Amino acid sequence: MNQKYFLLMLLLAVVQQGLAQSNGSLRGKIINNNRAAVSNANIDIEGTSIGTESEDDGEFVLRNIPGGNYTLRISYVGYQTKEIAVSVQNGRTTTVPNIILNSKEEQLGEVVLRANANTNEFARTKSEYVAKLPLKDIENPQVYNTITTELMKEQVVTDFDDALKNVPGIFKLWESTGRGNDGAGYFSLRGFAVQPTLVNGLPAVTNGSPDPANIERVEVIKGPSGTLYGSSLISYGGLINIATKQPYSYFGGDITYTMGSYGLNRITADVNTPLDEKGDVALRLNTAYNWEESFQDAGFKKSLFVAPSLSYKVNDRLSFYLNTEFYSGQSTNPAMLFVDRGAPLRVNNIGELGYDPERSYTSNDLVLENPTFSLQGQMFYKLSDEWTSQTAVSRGSTKSKGYYSYLYETTRFYQGQDEIEGEVTNLDEGVVFTRYMNNQNSTTLTTDLQQNFIGDFEIAGMRNRMVVGLDYYNRQVTDNSTGYVGNGNIYIGDASLENINQSVYGIYDPAAYVTNNDSGILSSQGVDYLLRNAPRNNNQTQEEVYSAYVSDVINFTPALSAMASLRIDQFESDNNSQTALSPKFGVVYQPVLDKVSIFANYMDGFSNVAPQEEGDPAEGLTTTVTFDPEHASQLEVGTKLSLLQNRLLATFSYYDIQVSNIVMEETGRPFYYVQDGELYSRGFEASITANPVDGLNIIAGYSHNESELTQSDQTDFLGRRPESAGPKDMANLWASYKFQMGSLQGFGIGFGGNYAGDNMIFNRQLGGVFTLPSYTVFNASVFYNVEKFAINLKLNNIGNEEYYAGWSTINPQLPRNFLASLTYKF
Repeated sequence: MNQKYFLLMLLLAVVQQGLAQSNGSLRGKIINNNRAAVSNANIDIEGTSIGTESEDDGEFVLRNIPGGNYTLRISYVGYQTKEIAVSVQNGRTTTVPNIILNSKEEQLGEVVLRANANTNEFARTKSEYVAKLPLKDIENPQVYNTITTELMKEQVVTDFDDALKNVPGIFKLWESTGRGNDGAGYFSLRGFAVQPTLVNGLPAVTNGSPDPANIERVEVIKGPSGTLYGSSLISYGGLINIATKQPYSYFGGDITYTMGSYGLNRITADVNTPLDEKGDVALRLNTAYNWEESFQDAGFKKSLFVAPSLSYKVNDRLSFYLNTEFYSGQSTNPAMLFVDRGAPLRVNNIGELGYDPERSYTSNDLVLENPTFSLQGQMFYKLSDEWTSQTAVSRGSTKSKGYYSYLYETTRFYQGQDEIEGEVTNLDEGVVFTRYMNNQNSTTLTTDLQQNFIGDFEIAGMRNRMVVGLDYYNRQVTDNSTGYVGNGNIYIGDASLENINQSVYGIYDPAAYVTNNDSGILSSQGVDYLLRNAPRNNNQTQEEVYSAYVSDVINFTPALSAMASLRIDQFESDNNSQTALSPKFGVVYQPVLDKVSIFANYMDGFSNVAPQEEGDPAEGLTTTVTFDPEHASQLEVGTKLSLLQNRLLATFSYYDIQVSNIVMEETGRPFYYVQDGELYSRGFEASITANPVDGLNIIAGYSHNESELTQSDQTDFLGRRPESAGPKDMANLWASYKFQMGSLQGFGIGFGGNYAGDNMIFNRQLGGVFTLPSYTVFNASVFYNVEKFAINLKLNNIGNEEYYAGWSTINPQLPRNFLASLTYKF
């Protein structure tokens, strides 16, 4: 297997040499009179078909130019076209001095020049993280979607989960539970569960939900991406990477106050200042305080977030970047109703269940804390004009402290002859959930060290963009939590209380603590009493991953490029040692350069399956079992568009993911596992980001996914859609218009929403099927944005739709809610 990948890499290198030419290149930068970069300027060589557009930083490169003298023409709307004479030498790159474009408007007095005022605010055409190279989207054979800070501000995003609603094909499975080592929210992406685990391309594990205050953009990268990121932090569906706000060279910032329904009060500040006269040293501070209650009868979230970052440009070759985040969160964990995994379902949908979504079955006395600390340090050193060294270190600590509870459907009351506390139960109607609780005391520590060498060079006139890297990752989990104990039983149904046994009703020992099905009152003192004899864990696990990887993007011609990547991982844990090899290949052809591309990719990844606690945690009888690596491969084809000077960006793709050696729960034995599954997940995705006319911005997407377990001895799941796959069909839309001139200048409106099809959160032969219904939720906003102030009013879930998320669980979502934000900019 290894020889095959090696020979394929060698073949690409041979083809590159065979196609190599001894042409030359031109490199330069476009700026305006204010020395600001001009992006998307048109650059072409008269008398040839060679041309390109300038990047976001104004820079451009023209390649494969036969030696000779030419006229270089630069044009952009609102500026005077410029023509300059250039000379190209074979086998060499000629750097053109900065090219200054002059505005067409020549006025006496002050002239304000704005480069690219008509930008697509919801789009980013380039990322340095997705391919670990500064690669434009249209030349990247992998699909990804970007959520910009401008879009999040316009939508008054105060919760990370809401930001992800702008990405086609991603669906929330679980709220953030706050539990130790896996407390962040879970999302379905291309049929597989994924969590947000990366910040600036580096590990950043959390037990809570990331605060949006320090987010510049969110990148949702589709498909198995273990080749560049390893497999410990991603899923086969993809990964979620957060790019943080970075310091800049002048003083500025803003302060925002947001208020809203259910007691929301949130204040954020973003302050940037240079620390020297030249702006080579800059400090940026983002901070947020957030308080909100629940739409249910109990529940709250309170958090303080502080994120200082520092940049230091020592000279033209050496620079440093430091990003630090401190998060202190307190909350009640969200209501989660688990359907019974070991017996046939009594109900199959929300209507039959009869659940009141405003009931939480908890109290504000049961608090879970999630303090988190993370630090990232990066050093960039320009080794030469072609190679840059990136050294990165990432440290993180996240904890879970306090009370965690969940409701699990129990069947013992349905038998008709079960004797509990001296009474015989006989429950013919409704469903009974047992409340399980424990005291969380868990800490996860992570360390990551990376050394990357990033190159942009030519071999005989052919451009190569390459990253060669080494990576060491360490995760240590210390768990001193208690076991789970039952704390009362919750009846949901239409039977009268007179017909329900008192033991079902849920009064155990009211002298010691209070639990009441009518009011949902619980106390920490009562829970402490209940947990007084519960055994406490004394577990410590450690995982180490040693990795090496290489990825090269080769331009055979300006229109044809190929990506070849390979990674080797060595996994080490207390009782497990594994080696995995992950290749990745992609091809991009641009029939219209920088405007239309046709791409295909093959990604192959392994997942080191962590040891699993096997057995019923409620009974405290568990053992640790280990597994072999899982294996996944993806084939994908599609097209990307970047038209009308980036006013219209679109991606359309079809993917097919095959996974083998899957770890599964045994049929009829909850919390016990086997490794014998194979499945496919295939589908179509479309995303559009458009700025068709000045002031109008649109982001829209659609996804369709088909998933099925095709092979397993566990007949409970065979031939069925996995419960982590989410809805088959989803769609998202947000459109806003901001007036550009006149008395309404700065005023704008926005409208959009999300659609999700039926979601089979439980889909088994033995237990049956529980389906959450499809839903459509609409949102709208009105905003006014001027130089110093911004006001934004937002109404979410206009129709007050009752809808749910879940993954063998039932999680009610927010009803209609209102937000209002006021921003002062300086």
